[in-house]
Amino acid sequence: MALDPITAGFLPLTDSAILVAARECGFTEDEGLALHLIRESSWANIRDRMAVGHFDAAHMLAPMPVACNLGLTPLALPLIAPMTLGLGGNAVTVDVSLWQQMEAAGAGQATDPRSVGKALRTVISERAARGLKRLQLAVVHPHSGHNFELRYWLAASGIDPQRDVDIVIVPPPLMPDALLSKRIDGFCVGEPWNTVAVVRGQGRIATVKAAIWKSSPEKVLGVRAEWADANAGRLDRLLRALYRAAEWCGLPENRIKLARILSRSDYIGQSERLIAPALSGAIAVDQQSVVPIDDFFLPFARAATFPWQSHALWFYSQMVRWGQVEFDPAQVGIAQSSYRPDLYRSALAPLDVAMPVGNSKVEGATARSRFHASAEAAIGGPDGFFDGAVFDPDRIEDYLNRNAALHKK
Repeated sequence: MALDPITAGFLPLTDSAILVAARECGFTEDEGLALHLIRESSWANIRDRMAVGHFDAAHMLAPMPVACNLGLTPLALPLIAPMTLGLGGNAVTVDVSLWQQMEAAGAGQATDPRSVGKALRTVISERAARGLKRLQLAVVHPHSGHNFELRYWLAASGIDPQRDVDIVIVPPPLMPDALLSKRIDGFCVGEPWNTVAVVRGQGRIATVKAAIWKSSPEKVLGVRAEWADANAGRLDRLLRALYRAAEWCGLPENRIKLARILSRSDYIGQSERLIAPALSGAIAVDQQSVVPIDDFFLPFARAATFPWQSHALWFYSQMVRWGQVEFDPAQVGIAQSSYRPDLYRSALAPLDVAMPVGNSKVEGATARSRFHASAEAAIGGPDGFFDGAVFDPDRIEDYLNRNAALHKK
């Protein structure tokens, strides 16, 4: 029987694992689908090729469907995110010489973003007093979790992302080269590009997404809304295949095989040893030190594939906070409906799997895990922000007002 085709774009990142495993391990074929994966070099290309109809779906930055639906992109089109493709996976890496200054100023381990941020603030103040140019930090796209989590961490550390540093855009695979050539002083990116910089001896992992905001989303399955409406059954089958692939990716016994698959030139094109740390949580922060971060990247645990609408609304709040859009109550509904837990629930109903009861939650309300594994599947795991803040999706204006007051201090 002929398989139904689906074309999806992706970037060479470890968090493309679920899409890659769905194809390579036969999960999409089991659902009667032929998944064609096309590697791209930048998130702008993913966005634009989705807009012109080259892709049905894509490995996509979690805020990008929200940005597209708000008309913030050059070729705006309706997008939906019916599934998240894992939690965590990013790190902030800085030039070794900058790290040495931060370490002298009291920076702790990568799992302690508070002390690392405080040290960076000291270094930035000292540089300003000496009349040195501002540090240049790179993120992968303006509408990315990287941009928002970096800004969140800096601001909560007393560093103004708008005035104290320059934030520039660099595609993920070019981050290590940009650091090596001294074009930037640091970056926030997904794996394996932090590890590549570390192995080269140029970078030091300063902190990680999993410590800045636990259980936070990174990539989603972005789907053209028009395609989803016309291919509801095909989308259901894709979501089931991806769910089974996520479960497979989350099993420790599959990590070696997964790293081998991802290392292929048509996927990430980097060696297995550079891909393995993100999958195992044994993160080499420099050439001498390995730090265990068990939740560095979660493809399945803690309801990792569920498209929480509170995540979409947090991203919207950051777009407002950093001046990408003016707050408008009408936009809240647009942002919220960009994530589609209803489609997720419907597609996975035949699998009879545990999943959250609600569509949103108060982000940051659960600072540490207090659940059994079965409960985490249905509720989600610890989701605390490193500064102890809480985001209530039903009180976005209050949240924005609190942050506006902080910026005025």
